[in-house]
Amino acid sequence: MSERPNVLFLLTDQERYDLTAPDSPTDTPNVDRLSEEGMRFTRAYTPISICSSARASLLTGLYPHNHGMLNNAHEADAIQPNLPPGLATFGELLAESGYANAYVGKWHVGRDQGPGDFGFEYHGGADRHHDADLAGDFEDHREELGVDVSEEDLEERIYTGGEQPTLVAAVDPAPVEATRPYYIAERAIERLRTGVDEPFFLRADLYGPHHPYVVPEPYASMYDPADVERPESYAETFEGKPAVHEQYLHYRGADAFDWETWAEAIAKYRGFMTLIDDQIGRILDALEEEEGLDDAMVVHASDHGDFVGNHRQFNKGPLMYEDTYRIPLQVRWPGVVEAGSTCEAFVSLHDLMPTFLDVAGVEAPGVDGRSIRPLLEGEHPEGWPDGHFAEYHGDEFGLYSQRMLRTERYKYVHNGPDGNELYDLESDPHELNNLIDHPAYDEVRSNLESRLLERMRETDDPSRGGARTCSADGTVGF
Repeated sequence: MSERPNVLFLLTDQERYDLTAPDSPTDTPNVDRLSEEGMRFTRAYTPISICSSARASLLTGLYPHNHGMLNNAHEADAIQPNLPPGLATFGELLAESGYANAYVGKWHVGRDQGPGDFGFEYHGGADRHHDADLAGDFEDHREELGVDVSEEDLEERIYTGGEQPTLVAAVDPAPVEATRPYYIAERAIERLRTGVDEPFFLRADLYGPHHPYVVPEPYASMYDPADVERPESYAETFEGKPAVHEQYLHYRGADAFDWETWAEAIAKYRGFMTLIDDQIGRILDALEEEEGLDDAMVVHASDHGDFVGNHRQFNKGPLMYEDTYRIPLQVRWPGVVEAGSTCEAFVSLHDLMPTFLDVAGVEAPGVDGRSIRPLLEGEHPEGWPDGHFAEYHGDEFGLYSQRMLRTERYKYVHNGPDGNELYDLESDPHELNNLIDHPAYDEVRSNLESRLLERMRETDDPSRGGARTCSADGTVGF
C-alpha cells in the first residue's frame, strides 16, 4: 500500500442518511459494498444543510461563519458569491504536494469560480442552474444521442402548489445513458482509463438525489408507492414548534400534498438513488479494473439530506432535523480500514478536508474540522467530540439564524428569531415533541445551552455574544 494513497471521493447531492442504512428499503448494492469492505459511520453530520455553504466547508475545513459563504452562491441574494481569497482548500494543498487532482460533476462553490481555481482539473458535467460558467458539455452529450427532452415532455409530473410551482418528481422518457448521473460516471471512468498520474485524487460530484426526482425507466417504476411506509414524523402537528416550521410548509407549497402524492415522490427519490448507486458501481468497477489502483481510498458522502415528506416538508430549510443534517459516510481503504466495521463517533463533513490532507502527508492549516484518520485506523482519540455543532443562516427567502448541538441523546436548537427547541431523541427519535419549556428538562436545557455557547466561542462564531435563551412562547432570558 502506498504511503500516499490514491483517493476516489464520491459526493452525492441531498442524500438522506437512511437511504443507505442497513435497514433501508432502497436498493444500493454498491454503496453497501463500500460499507461491507470498509467502515460505515453512523453519526456523520453536515455543518450546515444548504449546498454552497456545506461544499465550501468541505473544501476549507471551516464552519460557514468562518469561510463566509452562508447561503447558496447562485442566488441573487448570496451573501458571499465566491469563497473569500486567501482561504486554504484541500484541492490546492494536495496539488501543491504533488497530487494529480481531477473533478467531474456539480461544483456550486462560487458564482464565477470553478474547480480549476482550487487545484483541480475539471472534466465537465455541471448544470446551468448551479454552475452556468462550467456547463454545456452534458447538453452536447444529449444532442449527440439525439435526445431533446423538455420539462413538458416529462411524464407523471408532480409539482408543489403556490404561485410558482416547483417540479418535484417525474418520469424521464430518455434512456439511462442520457441522464446526468450516467454522464458524470462516464467522465470519471474516462479519467481513470486514460491513465492517471499517481498519487491522484478523483472527485465525482453526482447530481442527485436532489429534487426534482426525474428518473428514467427502469428506475422510475422500481419502487411501488403503495409499498412506501409513511414516516413517523409525517404526524407533525407543529404544536410547540417555531412558527417558521409551519410557514415553511406553505412557503414551499408542500401543504398541497396528501400522503399519496408524497408516496409517489418518495418512490421516485428512491429510484433516483438506485440510479446513482448503479453509476457509483460503474466507477468502482473501473477503478478496480485498473492495475495498481485496487488499494485506493474510496470515500462516499453527501453534502446534506432531504425531507422528502418527513415532517410533511419538501427540500430543506430552517428546520434542524436529522432528515437534513445527518448524512451517509462510508470509507473503504484496504490495508487500513477494517472491512465491515462501524464507527459511532460524531464526525462532520468538514472533517474530510483535514482527513484528505492527513492521509496525503500534508499538514493541515488551522481549521475547524479534524482528521478522522485515527477512527479509520480503529482508534478513538481522547477528547473526541461527544456531540455535533451545526448552523444555518437562511437561503433564498432571507436570513434566519440557527445553531444546533446534537449529543448522543439530545438535540438543542437555538433559533435567533424565534423560540428554541429541545428534543429527547431517546424517547422521541422523530423529533415531534419540543421539550424546551418542559420543567423536567430544565437542567438538561441549561447544560446544552452552556455547551452550545462554549462551542460558539471556541469556533469564533460572531453570533456568540447575541445568543440568548428563548422559550417556545417567546420569553427571553439569559
